[in-house]
Amino acid sequence: MLKRHEIEILLKAGHSQPEVARLSGVGLRSVRRIAKESSVVDVDDAAEREKRRIGRPNVVENFREQVEAILKQEADLPSLEILRRVREAGYPGGKTALYELVASLRPQVARPLVRFEGLPGEFSQHDFGEVEIPFLNGSDQRIHFFASRLKYSRYIRVSLVPNETVEPLVRTLAGHLQDWGGRPLLCVFDRPKTIALKWKKNGEVTEWNPVFAEATLEIGIGVELCWPYQARQKGSVENLVGFVKSSFFKVRKFYDEEDLRRQLVEWHHEVNEERPCRATGIIPAVRLAEEAPRLRPLRVRPEELALRIPVYVGPTGTVQYDGHAYSMPPEAISRPATLFLYGDRVRIVAGEYKAEHPRKFVGRESSWTAEHRAALVAAVSGKRGKRYLKRQQLLELGEAAIRYLTELVHRRPRGWWVDVDRLHEILQSHGAQILREALEEGLKAERFDVRFVEEKLQGKLNFSEVKG
Repeated sequence: MLKRHEIEILLKAGHSQPEVARLSGVGLRSVRRIAKESSVVDVDDAAEREKRRIGRPNVVENFREQVEAILKQEADLPSLEILRRVREAGYPGGKTALYELVASLRPQVARPLVRFEGLPGEFSQHDFGEVEIPFLNGSDQRIHFFASRLKYSRYIRVSLVPNETVEPLVRTLAGHLQDWGGRPLLCVFDRPKTIALKWKKNGEVTEWNPVFAEATLEIGIGVELCWPYQARQKGSVENLVGFVKSSFFKVRKFYDEEDLRRQLVEWHHEVNEERPCRATGIIPAVRLAEEAPRLRPLRVRPEELALRIPVYVGPTGTVQYDGHAYSMPPEAISRPATLFLYGDRVRIVAGEYKAEHPRKFVGRESSWTAEHRAALVAAVSGKRGKRYLKRQQLLELGEAAIRYLTELVHRRPRGWWVDVDRLHEILQSHGAQILREALEEGLKAERFDVRFVEEKLQGKLNFSEVKG
C-alpha cells in the first residue's frame, strides 16, 4: 500500500505514467491500473488485500459460514473436531488454514488480571534461579540461587545454593525465615519437582515430595503453589527471579565467586535498607518493621532442622546415604529405618536401635563407632570371618588404608592378620583420624609394619599431651 501511495503522489505531481514506472520501479501496466484505483487511506496490506480481492481465493473461506454455525452451537468444541466435520462436508484444504479461521471466529473470553497486595505477615514468595556468570578472571560458572521475598514489605533474601534439590531448598528457606524474624501465614512457590511430584491439569497436587512435606511441618509453614507461567496468581513469584537477575547478576561484574558473594552482601543492604521499592515507594526495611509483629517464630531453629529420609540397615550393619556408610548395631540389620539429616550430623532410628554420626561429605568416606565395630566383629563366627571383617573395617578408612593394607598383604601373605588385628585395636582405641594419619606417614616412609605405626602413634599422643 505504501508503494501504491508513492505512485499516487508521483502522478499527482505531474509525472507521466512511464516516468512514474521508472522512478518507482514498478511495471507500466501496474502504474496504469493503480491510476484508476481509489486513493490509499490505509497501509494495512493484509486488510487491503482482503478488501480488494488481491491474490488467489482462500479455499477455507468457502467454509466460513459452516464454521461460524458450529462455534455458535458449541463455542468450546476442539479445533480438531471442527476440522473433521468440515472435511466430511467437503473441505479439501489443510488444517493450518482451518485452525486460523477457527481462532479468528471463536469467541474470546477476556479474563481480568487481578492484582493484589499482601497484608503484613500474610505471604512470602520463594523460587530457584540460575544464571551463567562470566567472571573477570576468565572463568565461567553456572550459579544457582534461591530467592525469598516478603510480599508486604518486599524485604528480600538471596542465597547461593549448590543445586536445586530439596535439601538446599528447605535449609535455605528456614534460614531466610529466621533472618526475617519469623514465618508468614503462607509461603508461595512455583511448582518445581523438588516440591510437587505429581499434579492434575488444574494444578492440584496429588503427590508431594515427602521430604519437603515433613520439613514444612517441622518448620511450621503453610505452602501454596502457582500454576507454571501464571505467577500473577500468587503475586509474581516468577518476577522475583527476574528482579534478582536484572538488578544484580546481569548489571554487576564479578572477579570470582568470592567477589560475587561480597557484592551480594552489599546488594542486600542496598535493596533492603537504602533504596525505596518501586512497587510501594517505601524502603523495605521500614515496612519490615511494620510486618515483623505479624511474623510467627519458627518451630525449629534452622541448625536443628532435620530432613527425614527413609532408609534400610544393610547386611553389613550400615545405612547408605549419599554415597556414605553410617554404622548401626548389628541387631538392626535388615530393618527399615529413618535417617534424620542435619546440616552437620545424621541420626538414625530403626525401632529401638539408634545411632548418631558426624555427617560425611568427602567421597566414599564412612562413619563407624567403636561400639558398632566391636559388636559386628563379635557377631561374626569363626576366626577367618572376624579377620576379614576387621580388614574390611580398616579399608573403609579410605585410600591410605587401601594402599597400606595392599602392601602389607603382598609382603606377608601368610601373616597379615597379625598386623590387621593390631591395627584394628588402634582403630578402636584411638579413632579413625589418628590411625589414618599414621598410615599415611607409613606410606611416605615405605614402612609397612605395625611397629612403625605404633611409634608414630605414640609420638602423636605424646605431642598432644605436651600441647595440652
